[in-house]
Amino acid sequence: MYARVVATAVAFLGVAALLLPASHVRAVGSAEHPVVIAHRGASAYAPENTLAAVDKAASLGIGWVENDVQRTNDGELVVVHDDSLARTTDVEQVFPDRAPWKVKDFTAAEIARLDAGSWFGSGYAGTRVPTLEQYLRRVEAHHQKLLLEIKNPELYPGIERQILKVLANEGWLDRAHVGGRLVVQSFNADSLRTVHELKPGIRTGFLGRPAVADLPAYARFTDLVNPSATSLSLGYVAAVHAVTGPHGRPLGVFTWTVDDAAGARRVAGYGVNGVITNKPDVVRDALKGR
Repeated sequence: MYARVVATAVAFLGVAALLLPASHVRAVGSAEHPVVIAHRGASAYAPENTLAAVDKAASLGIGWVENDVQRTNDGELVVVHDDSLARTTDVEQVFPDRAPWKVKDFTAAEIARLDAGSWFGSGYAGTRVPTLEQYLRRVEAHHQKLLLEIKNPELYPGIERQILKVLANEGWLDRAHVGGRLVVQSFNADSLRTVHELKPGIRTGFLGRPAVADLPAYARFTDLVNPSATSLSLGYVAAVHAVTGPHGRPLGVFTWTVDDAAGARRVAGYGVNGVITNKPDVVRDALKGR
């Protein structure tokens, strides 16, 4: 029974791939040619979520980067992963009396003072936490594509609308970007639902592994289901692909975080559409000639 389900799903995907516009295939990858996404930029080689990490991904020839967006106390959108600044900046030295150093408790000007590179290596001393505008402009300069994660949206009411406004102001909501260069993802289903309601044309991705029975509900507002690599199986990927998303196409799968060649080949064998990795060159090379 399991083999028949997988075979049916795979056959369905083969037909669907022939019917998809080329721009959609480029946007989410395909089971035969999964895209490689640089996690927080090429974060194995440069400080995560910085412009230097975007530059490193570009120098490696990687066309997709992923980032995390949060909001400062005075309403600026900044690119940083943790809700605390302590791990990736020198905030404890600059503001020793401001523990636990939450992003939401600092102004944009205060965060702009922080060194976000020395923790990674002396060669990156003085690297700053970028604003979302700065990050978008660097990605655009490299003609890359963006997987934008809304981080901790429950801490920042209205952040979805604000992100969309910045994307619009920076030219990222035109047909070319929305059609093939932008995906918005989150662990928070309500946040993605809000994005879909505000801007239905944007492709979205849910970070997690919903039960197969729940996939049709997610497919009302998300185009991708993005589970961790450790939770994946051939059957689950086939089940996701067998569900039609909000834009009338099969749901896709971007998986995370895969940094070794064997792991990359394993998840590619499951038929994922994209692989999120700190070492995009390693994954790209592992998938060549598949």
